[in-house]
Amino acid sequence: MSNGTDPGHGNSPASWTAVTVILIAFVIGTFAFWFDQPWLVWGAAGLAVLGLIVGWIMKAVGYGVGGHRVQTKSH
Repeated sequence: MSNGTDPGHGNSPASWTAVTVILIAFVIGTFAFWFDQPWLVWGAAGLAVLGLIVGWIMKAVGYGVGGHRVQTKSH
């Protein structure tokens, strides 16, 4: 695969931020479920949705793969 066809595999600030927020939400939700705290489980689900929204917004303003604010690094 040449560099011209490499999709980037989501290596961007937007994707890293979204995945990090979603992982934190899942950890919180797992512990909340384990400790029988339904309000916190739902709060963690909301945080996961917020992670998706933050990733989408960051992509829209140029921090996604191939965005104008992202500096690509050669390997």
